[in-house]
Amino acid sequence: MAHLDAYLFFDGNCAEAMRFYERVFHGKLEVMRTYAESPAASDVGPDRAQRIMHARLVIDGRALMASDAVSEDPFEGIRGFALSMNYESVEEAQRVFGELGDGGTVQMPLQQTFWADAFGMLVDRFGTPWMVNVNAPGQDGDSTGKVRPAEPTGPERR
Repeated sequence: MAHLDAYLFFDGNCAEAMRFYERVFHGKLEVMRTYAESPAASDVGPDRAQRIMHARLVIDGRALMASDAVSEDPFEGIRGFALSMNYESVEEAQRVFGELGDGGTVQMPLQQTFWADAFGMLVDRFGTPWMVNVNAPGQDGDSTGKVRPAEPTGPERR
């Protein structure tokens, strides 16, 4: 069975970001390796040797992975997507949203919507965009907030 996990790129603050996410999500940082600690140490200059080559944070059995960019090109930041966290309780969603938002920018406050008991969007202090959600019963999930499989559409539908 395949799993889709996210991989983020930072501009020299990967270690700080991943330690922050470890605290917020009560995860376990399993790997945090710098370029200097890797076989690729000779491939980067001394000014970039302490950047993170690979980090892996496990959150409820899923991985959030990351590294620092080492390209000579200007770092353009994190764009074009958002990481989505789904919770069973509004209280836990509020805690996470508050902690992620500390020093970041709230784009949509955590609030009730027609599909969710709570939903909000923000960009944290590291530039990572997040959506925090608590599904309302019967809206894209069951009463526990777990997402139901989608009904097939198109040619595969029978």
